[in-house]
Amino acid sequence: MNQLLSSVRSFAVEEDGAQVIEYALIIAVVSIFLVIALRGLTNGNGFSTFIARVTNCLTGTATTSCT
Repeated sequence: MNQLLSSVRSFAVEEDGAQVIEYALIIAVVSIFLVIALRGLTNGNGFSTFIARVTNCLTGTATTSCT
């Protein structure tokens, strides 16, 4: 138990841990932005519909405009 507490204390003191948390927060903000942006692109039809449209455009099987 003492070893666990010692490890937690050393992690809290190290600056590397703070950098990991900062990167995690940046990733979380970017992820939230992407979800909001993709939701706007799909017009409420769902992410799977968006993926299907992209796949159809990339494979050349689209029946509508891909722009």
